[in-house]
Amino acid sequence: RRVGGAHPEPESGGGRTKPVRSAEARPPRTSAQGVLLPPASEHRRPILGKPVRRGWLVVFAKSPQPGSVKTRLCPPFTPAQAADLYRCLLADVLEESARAARGLDLDAVLAVDPPEAGAALAAASPPGFRTVAQGGGELGGRMTRVAREAAAAGAPVVLLRGSDSPALSVSTLREGILALAETDVAISPDRDGGYGLVALGPRALLVGTRPPGLFDHRMSTPSVLDDTRAEATRLGLRCRTISPGFDIDAVGDLRRLEEARRANPELPCRRTLAFLDENAGCWR
Repeated sequence: RRVGGAHPEPESGGGRTKPVRSAEARPPRTSAQGVLLPPASEHRRPILGKPVRRGWLVVFAKSPQPGSVKTRLCPPFTPAQAADLYRCLLADVLEESARAARGLDLDAVLAVDPPEAGAALAAASPPGFRTVAQGGGELGGRMTRVAREAAAAGAPVVLLRGSDSPALSVSTLREGILALAETDVAISPDRDGGYGLVALGPRALLVGTRPPGLFDHRMSTPSVLDDTRAEATRLGLRCRTISPGFDIDAVGDLRRLEEARRANPELPCRRTLAFLDENAGCWR
């Protein structure tokens, strides 16, 4: 019989046949998102008859406990109010990320901290999210660990985003995916020197998750974007920035979000905006 278009050739010593590989060059491998993949020797070989696995869109999330989230907003908010604000941020980010995952053909993944909060956070997530633990240690190590887990599962591309960037939309996530056709790392920078989204292509997943890796430096600093770029250069990875965004960390960021709403009334963060309107007396 014919297998995958190959013609049978008699085996020596019997009437059984075996397929002969075509002499034609194989076409380049691409992911479900159209991103060019490296040769199979550099990445997971596809299983005959099965499609290439989908990429991961990962949201890093914390348990919204008073005193452990958005502490730089206390004051003007109380720890309980800050936790409520973060709960709204997370719900908005998960809703938009679920929509993006469907539209971009990605697996939606929730990376939780601490691990014991996984069940509660998963229950509050939109349908379709799988849950993984971030693990202990610094943020850079946790990002590396989740990216390595995605690569081990066969994901050809991975997008890592935070849970406190409510204005980061599907269009920016799509831009990150498309950028990986020409680069290894795509970053959406913040105005404070950090970033709210990093997209990793096949080469970044291959070499950037080995120690010392792409995120093996201090995070949450004013130089984190430059530090990540420097690590990419050291590893021989191409890196580019895409449309910028901002996180919600301080009162100035709340005002920035108000400005963004005036420019775009359709911002994907209705819960966050409603909370800020209801508690305007605290911070405006």
